Amino acid sequence: MVKAVIFDYGIGNLLSIKCALERAGFDVFISNSRQDLMAADAIILPGVGSFAYAVKKIECVKEIIQSKVAEGVPLLGICLGLQLFFEESTEGSGVGLGLFKGKVVRFNGDLKFPHMGWNTINIVKSCELFDGIVDGTYVYFVHSLYPVPIDERIVCAKTMYGVNFVSAVADKNVYGLQFHPEKSGDVGLHILQNFTKIVMR
Repeated sequence: MVKAVIFDYGIGNLLSIKCALERAGFDVFISNSRQDLMAADAIILPGVGSFAYAVKKIECVKEIIQSKVAEGVPLLGICLGLQLFFEESTEGSGVGLGLFKGKVVRFNGDLKFPHMGWNTINIVKSCELFDGIVDGTYVYFVHSLYPVPIDERIVCAKTMYGVNFVSAVADKNVYGLQFHPEKSGDVGLHILQNFTKIVMR
């Protein structure tokens, strides 16, 4: 069984994503330990908290995560975890992991936010995470911000909520979801099982 480490920012309930990953076939640890991250077969950055706070919490392991990604270890970012892949966010100060160029911006206008509930994903590029997932499938969102990548080639899915925002990205061994697979029922479990296959190959 492959070892996955969920990085603990020190806030929020991470048990739902832990249980979902265990159902998908992972041996899962919740940890902020440098040693656990260095030994991980896969790293998950969960969707809990604010960008500025998370950047501070992740600073001590930033180089480890970047190094593991460079080694080819699969990295999955969920909601806030995806946003940390980018350089900056309008939510607050601090520099993200810088794995992708671009920034994270807030919904504006007359939209109700957070964008909360079920919405569809429009799959715009083939991605192993979405193997067996039908275009237009409903998944569960809870967020007020979304990423704006400079390189559109990393975009796998978009979702309409006032704007057609980026809801999934992938490049090599780095995968990001703006929605919550652990709250998306059988579809979310299928996506996490696809991630298991990626890690195990």
